[in-house]
Amino acid sequence: MYDLLIRNARLADDTTADVAVKNGKIAALGQLGEGAAAKTVDLKQKYYLSAGWIDNHVHAYPSSPIYYDEPDLIGIAGGVTTIVDAGSTGATDIADFKRIAANCKTNVKALLNVSRIGMIVQHELANMDDINAQLDAETIAQHRDFIVGIKARMSGSVVGSNGIEPLRLAKDIQSANGDLPLMVHVGNPPPTLEEIVDLMGKNDILTHCFNGKPNRILDGDGRLRDAVKQAVNRGMLLDVGHGSASFSFEVARQAINEGILPDTISTDIYYKNRMNGPVISLALVMSKFLYLGMTLPQVIERVTSRAADMFGFDGKGRLEVGADADLTLFDIDETALEAHDCEGGVEMCSPNLIPLAAVVAGEVFVTEHGSGKI
Repeated sequence: MYDLLIRNARLADDTTADVAVKNGKIAALGQLGEGAAAKTVDLKQKYYLSAGWIDNHVHAYPSSPIYYDEPDLIGIAGGVTTIVDAGSTGATDIADFKRIAANCKTNVKALLNVSRIGMIVQHELANMDDINAQLDAETIAQHRDFIVGIKARMSGSVVGSNGIEPLRLAKDIQSANGDLPLMVHVGNPPPTLEEIVDLMGKNDILTHCFNGKPNRILDGDGRLRDAVKQAVNRGMLLDVGHGSASFSFEVARQAINEGILPDTISTDIYYKNRMNGPVISLALVMSKFLYLGMTLPQVIERVTSRAADMFGFDGKGRLEVGADADLTLFDIDETALEAHDCEGGVEMCSPNLIPLAAVVAGEVFVTEHGSGKI
């Protein structure tokens, strides 16, 4: 007998399937016919199912003095099964964050801030003494089951007078620790975008890729800057990281029209921009990309398989037998809703993704939108 059987689910490619779960894994997939289960959910070919959504850029350390939130409020409450905290904590606090994460229903992983103090201030890379390669290596080794990469925020307000040097040290730390993925925040210069991406390549992630700041990835003609193109050719990945100040409808539209799609779609969410906007949720950020012309399969792929591959999450991000039974159930509403970017842009977006439930290791967590439907 199955633990959970989800029947008549619509998939992103608009086919339908049943999904059976046993012992926290996907046990069967397809047109399953008769089968007994402890719990059955019938989506009646009306509601959608995908592999569990992964938000690979959040700020969910509850004890952070600046960018804080509760993991389950940005995870399962929004249909998201896995979150990756993007550098809220450094070597000083990551053990405490790991302890908190272990008690969450959402799968929680973290990027280690290369500054030992993490994001307790806005300028964590302004003091080079806070970057300690040996301490970072010891911390990564001790918490390798929790730490899936490292993070460096490269904008003038963060690095102070240190320019590009913190990123050089971050690259050294990366290479000394098995070439862990390195996520690099790009903001206002200095350093310039060219200086940043010249150091980046395989296993590196440029987040805030559609920001509207001077360090945007497009040149004055709306074309991908040469330095960014070269870094992408070396293997650098583009992550959305919407946030409160790092997403422009204009830049994203120009990029997509040029065929430049993000490798992953993420929120940079924390309490303030979840409650007050412009982020609100991963579902809303995904909806903005549907509105901008990406297809549903393209959008879903960027919060499932591509997000899982970015950080080597074995067993996650795919609908296949033997994979973890992490699933997202959702609806699509054609009603146009007001959506904001970070540059004052307001557009009426349609269609919109509505998360109905998160399934983590076979356990169903119904969202407020799914109440009465799931």
